[in-house]
Order: sequence, then C-alpha cells, then structure tokens
Amino acid sequence: MDFASFLTSLGTSLIIFVILMLLFTWLSGKPGNHEIYFPNRIFKGMEPSSRTRNPISWIKEAVSSSENDIIAVSGVDTAVYFVFLSTAFSMMVLAGIVLLPSLLPLSITDHSITQNNTTSNGTFSELDKFSMGHIEQKSPRLWGHLIAVYWVSLVTYFLLWKAYKHVSEIRATALMSSEVRAEQFAVLVRDIPPPLEGETRKEQVNSYFKAIYPDTFYRSMVVTDNTKVNKIWEELEGYRKKLVRAETVYAQSKTIDKPEGIRPMNRIGFLGLCGKNVDTIEHCNEKINGLITKLETEQKVTLRDKQLSSALVFFSSRVAAASAAQNLHARMVDTWTVEDAPEPRQLIWSNLSLQFYMREVRKYIVYITVALMVVFYMIPITMISAFTTLGKLVKLMPFIKPVVNIAPIRTVLEAYLPQLALIIFLALLPKLLMFLTKLEGIPSESHAVRGASGKYFYFVVFNVFIGVTLSGTLFGNFKDLEKSSLTKIADLLGKGLPDNATFFLTYVALKFFVGYGLELSRLIPLIIFHLKKKYLCKTEAEVKEAWAPGDFGYATRVPGDLLILTITLCYSVIAPLILPFGAVYFGLGWLVLRNQALKVYVPSFESYGRMWPHMHARFLAALVLYQVTMIGYFTLKLFYFTPLLFPLLIFSLIFAVVCKKKFYGFFEHTALEVVCHELKESPNVERVYRSFVPPSLSSDKLDGDHYGDA
Repeated sequence: MDFASFLTSLGTSLIIFVILMLLFTWLSGKPGNHEIYFPNRIFKGMEPSSRTRNPISWIKEAVSSSENDIIAVSGVDTAVYFVFLSTAFSMMVLAGIVLLPSLLPLSITDHSITQNNTTSNGTFSELDKFSMGHIEQKSPRLWGHLIAVYWVSLVTYFLLWKAYKHVSEIRATALMSSEVRAEQFAVLVRDIPPPLEGETRKEQVNSYFKAIYPDTFYRSMVVTDNTKVNKIWEELEGYRKKLVRAETVYAQSKTIDKPEGIRPMNRIGFLGLCGKNVDTIEHCNEKINGLITKLETEQKVTLRDKQLSSALVFFSSRVAAASAAQNLHARMVDTWTVEDAPEPRQLIWSNLSLQFYMREVRKYIVYITVALMVVFYMIPITMISAFTTLGKLVKLMPFIKPVVNIAPIRTVLEAYLPQLALIIFLALLPKLLMFLTKLEGIPSESHAVRGASGKYFYFVVFNVFIGVTLSGTLFGNFKDLEKSSLTKIADLLGKGLPDNATFFLTYVALKFFVGYGLELSRLIPLIIFHLKKKYLCKTEAEVKEAWAPGDFGYATRVPGDLLILTITLCYSVIAPLILPFGAVYFGLGWLVLRNQALKVYVPSFESYGRMWPHMHARFLAALVLYQVTMIGYFTLKLFYFTPLLFPLLIFSLIFAVVCKKKFYGFFEHTALEVVCHELKESPNVERVYRSFVPPSLSSDKLDGDHYGDA
C-alpha cells in the first residue's frame, strides 16, 4: 500500500466515524428510538436520555462516570473489562511517550537504505522511513530498539501487576456485599456414585452432606433429564405467545364500523401453508389446556424417574457453601466432585450430569479439533493475504483490470479490500467455537464464554497476525523464493515485517473508526428493530424482544481486543507509528463502550470478574509473542547483542507464575474472609432453592414434596 492509499484509508475512516457519531446524536434524541439507544435505563425504570441537545454530552457522561456507577448498572464483569481497556491504553501511551521520540529519529536519519532497496515493491513509501526496516544490518542504532523492547516489557509487567491487584479488590468488594445472592448459598456436585440398593439418589446426597455439614446443610436438588419436559414446555410457551398475538390482532380488528372484529384464522398443516383452517384463538386455547395437563404429568415423571448423577446442594450459610466448593470430599477424583454453583440463569443443564472421564475425553477431543481448525484455516487466510494488493488480484482475475484502472476506485479498493475481507471472514467463527466449547461439558454460560474466547484468541493470533505477516510476504515474493536459499527467505521475511505494519495500521484504524462508529450509532439494530416493529411485532412482548440489546458479547469482543493488542505490541518497536493507533483504539473503545455499558447493554450473567485471569494470561501471551518476534527480527538484522533479549522470556515466565500463585486462587474459589461478613437480612434459603428450579419444572401445583423427590 502506498502513502496515498494509507492516507485515503485513514481519512475516509475518520469521516465515516464523524458521520456515524452525528447520526447517533440525532437519532438517539428521537423518542421513537429510545429503546435502541437506552434499553439498559428503560429496564431499570430510569429516564432514557438527558434533556440536553449537546452532541458531545454523551462523552461527558461517559468520562464522569465512576467504576461504582458501572458496577451498579452493568455488573462487576463489565467493570473488569474496562480495567483491561484502561491497562492496554496506559501501556500504549507509556510505550509511545518513550518510543516515538527516540526510535523515529534513529530510523529517519539512517541513510544507508536507498530508494531501490525498500519493502515497497520498488515504489518508495514515506512510511518505510519510520520503521526499523529502514535501519542497516549490524547498525549500532539497533541498541535504541533493543532498549525499547525492555521498556515496553517492563511497562507491561508493572501495569498488569497493578491491574490484577485492582481487579482482586473489585471482586472482593462485590463478594462482601450484604445482598443475598442465590449462587453464594449453593454448590454444584457432580460425579455422584450409584446409590445403595433401596436408597434414592435424593436420600444418598442428603445423608452424605448431612454427615459432613450437620449444622449448615439445608437441602439438595438432584439434577434430572429434562429433555422431554423442556420440549413440552417450549411448545406450551410457543402456543401462549401465539394466543397473545392472536388476541391482540383480534382486538385491533374491532372498529366502529365492524365492532365484532375479524377472528384470526390459520392452517394447522406444514408451516401453516396447508391443512385445516381453524380459529387461531380457539385452537391455541385447546392446545394450551392439553399441553398443561401433559406437562404436569411429565414433570412428576421427570422428578421421580429421571434423576441423574449430579445435584445442587444448598447451605444456610454462604461461608459453608464457599468452604464446601474448595474442599476435597472424596478420595477418588472421579467421585463427589464439588465446585462453586453459578447463577441460576447460567446453568447449562444438559452438561451437569456428564461424568468426569467423559468430560476429560470430550475436552481433549475439542482441543484437538480446534487445533486442527487453527492450522488448516491458515489456507483460506493465506489466500486472503494474496489479495492484499490489487496487483495480485488483477493477475488472478484479469477481467477486472478496466475497473481497477480507474484511479478513485483503485485507491478506495486498495485501502479497504484486504481489511474488510479479513473482518468478514473472521465473523463466521464464534458460534462454531462456542458450540465446541459447550461440548466439553462446561456447566455454566460464563465458563463457556471464557473457553470460547480463549479459543478464538489463539485462532485470530495464529491466523491473522502470524498468517498475514508471513504468508503475505511469501506470496508477494514467490518468484524470488523459487530461486533463493534459506538465508534469502529469512531476509525476505525480515523485510516484510515493517511493510506489513502498514497493513495493520489501516486494519486497526478501520476497527476503531468504523467499528466503534457503528457500535455507537447502532444503525443495524435500529433498522432491524423498526422493520420488525412495523411488519412483525403485534404484542408488547414481541416489541420488547425486538429491541432487547443483549450483552457485550465477550466471547468475540475480548479476543478482538487482544488481537489488536498483540498486533500493536509486536510492531511497537519495529514500526512505532502503530502505537498512537493502538492508543486511539483502546482509548476510543473505553469511551464508546462506557456509554454502551451505562445505557445499552444488559448483562446476561455475572461471574464477579472471573474473566480477568483469562485476559491477563492472553495479555502475557501477546507479550511473549512480541519478545519472540523481536528476538527473531534482531537476528535477521544480524545484531550481535540479540542474546540480551533472552532474559525477557525468562522474566515473563517468572512473572506469569508469580501472578498465578499470588492472585489466581481467589478467582478460582471464593475466599472465606470475603463471605464471612453479615448480611443485611436473614437469607430465605427456600427462595434461594426455588430460584434454581428450571422453568420447565416450575409449577404452582408441584409442592415441596414433589420437589423433594429430586
């Protein structure tokens, strides 16, 4: 990419962001759009928008909000995510303050690299002069870059240590709360051995835990196979929604001229396209009455005859529950496995009964599958990297040459084509990775999100960062490689690293300007909502479902941020100009997402910051990759003092071990000292117990005796 294309990409991205921000200011002020721009406030019964028409008032609100405001509105997990963003931003700023004024002059003033010896395919790019590639091999100027590698590493160690301590405080404060939270009085028990002859599963669990916790054990709930009862319940709920919709349509059809209205009709055949034509209201009522009876019968059968080898055990004290979750209850690892219970809304019921060895086998099968996906996805990523310049694209598809020769079109396509192709391609992966993660037997949604996020991170780093950097260089110099030795290949890769920095500069700019512009303006959700409201929604429940915002989507958002972090870290010394782009990405992200956390997104779970160790580990993985990259690049520069960088890898390993030993235990389990504080009211443990009952088994006609069976 030449300098003109780079400026075009940056300028148009900035213009798009400004336009989207102005659209947000205009659209969010209209009352008909409040459900899209202020759903979090609407859910909490707050005033949707401020009365001011100042187009940047949202910025003032976001900046002035405190961490406690975020926790009150959006939860601890969201506050921890902002700690990650601010840590990454601080790292970029502290690194940039030193690297930009010290390294750029070293690169610009090195005149040993001539115009005919550049990484720009014979066309000298102004950006090449600002990179480490503009410095001659064995040059003493490389000492400045070596010291810079140490500076970036030390800044990262300091900030990560500080952030881990801060997040631990946030988690501790939340868990000390005097509010009664159901999950703090329960534990999840898996791998329950077969009961003795004549003993029910319920009696087995009760007697086991009564013997160990005679004073604090309350009762247990044996997990059941809910497949059939769930199917009936979902069908029943479907007919209830259909009935409400039909009654609404019927009420709206009543007019002064036709007070009797028009009864809605539908066919009961395949997809409502064939079969007998019936009165929708009467048909739904008939189906509902039949399904209620069927559901009640199946609920009793399920609670009595479909008990599985796992249970939820409840205690009258949250200290007892926390203690039980971190103690060894049996001599064998595959029996009586006890862990913290997640929130009731998080439970993945179908995974709770999977046995220990089945979970282990599934886990390794999924790991191997994902590893193969990561490796073999390199092939399509490599093909995408082959199209990163229009010259390569024209060679493969000569018929587009007349279009490409038009200067404005060529400039725009060259600026955006590779970045857009890569972003669209990566959007296909998250659901598949989430599906595979849940196959491992993970018990909660938040744990599944962490698992899928980790897989997605390694995927994007391996395929996007490593794949684009290496394969893009190899494709661009394929003819040279056919006649080159191994030394020549290493030399080509060394020259390609700074050149690919330009690609990643535009990639990061596109992500923060266009990506955060779309995030703030919410144009796509706005259009979808109004289309659904106009043509599909008939009831208030359907309208509410159409504008429900969902949560932050950490499974994809966090790996995307970590990819930008990895790219910026690895190129921070090679091409220091990327640091301001990284700083803007995380700074603008903090600002825009602060607004979204306060007004838009509604958390779907609360894990009290358990995502942080995951983010911390990947942050360190990015740092190690950066250090390895720099060792390799200094080697290509034939710098004699490259071995001085090896201690950094040892420091990173030691830092990771120390952090895990000091902090991780509190995130794996709940510390007893934080749950020993008194509650503001005596807990109603029966209410806690019933909050865990699945919706398909909840019924007014099932009293405590029925629940006692399970």
